[in-house]
Amino acid sequence: MEKRLVSTLRNATCALFFAVATTLSFAQDATPAKKIKDHRTNPEVFFLQEGDVPNSYLLLPPPPDGASITFLNDQARYTWGKTMRNTPRGDQAVTDARVEGNGVPEAFSEAFGVEIDENTPEILKLVVGMREDAGDLGTREAKNYYNRQRPFSFYSEDTCNPEQQEELSTNGSYPSGHTSIGWATALVLAEINPERQNEILKRGYEMGESRVICGYHFQSDVDAGRITGAVTVARLHADPAFQTQLEKAKAEFKKLKKQGKVAKGTPVPTKTTTD
Repeated sequence: MEKRLVSTLRNATCALFFAVATTLSFAQDATPAKKIKDHRTNPEVFFLQEGDVPNSYLLLPPPPDGASITFLNDQARYTWGKTMRNTPRGDQAVTDARVEGNGVPEAFSEAFGVEIDENTPEILKLVVGMREDAGDLGTREAKNYYNRQRPFSFYSEDTCNPEQQEELSTNGSYPSGHTSIGWATALVLAEINPERQNEILKRGYEMGESRVICGYHFQSDVDAGRITGAVTVARLHADPAFQTQLEKAKAEFKKLKKQGKVAKGTPVPTKTTTD
């Protein structure tokens, strides 16, 4: 009788252990795997993989405290941005918000001196292909860690395009991904066409400024975005696939320039001094 009871308890314990183990196994299987967002899943807008770009959380200081002088500047710049919205510069800021598709190539075409489109396939592939290296990978860790509230949400006011507010309200403000894209693109295009580096870099700078005008970002978000953009470009130059595409873009540009299809850079006026 005693042996039968022990055997029954042992069998019950084993059955319970098996049931718990099976349940845990099913629970683990049911947990959705982390979605990879990099070159492996979307090579059209990434050259790099997670971990390739320096960690923006480790690189950047925290966003400014609400009692800091830097945040006072954020507030002043936000107020300035609102005064620019109903102007041609404000209209440009709205357009600058569109980076998907050919948004970035279109934004830089005039400054670059030639349309970046299907007629310049190698340059187009380069510009579109590096977009999310700068905009996503370059900013991801700091954005996710700090999850800073965006200015339009902080002040409970509309941006220059209210339709995007709900989507952006769940995405961290620091650093600015659009700024990172704009500055990174400007650095690369200025390398391809140094004769128009002033126009190109100014355009890249403006893309960050547009984020302040629209109320999507604080000025300190934009300043940090320019850092992540530059850091991403440095890392891209060590990537073989990017190097290959960059050389193809340079060769294509050289051919276009030889054909006289590239606008010349604007001469910078020199200030003369008299003794």
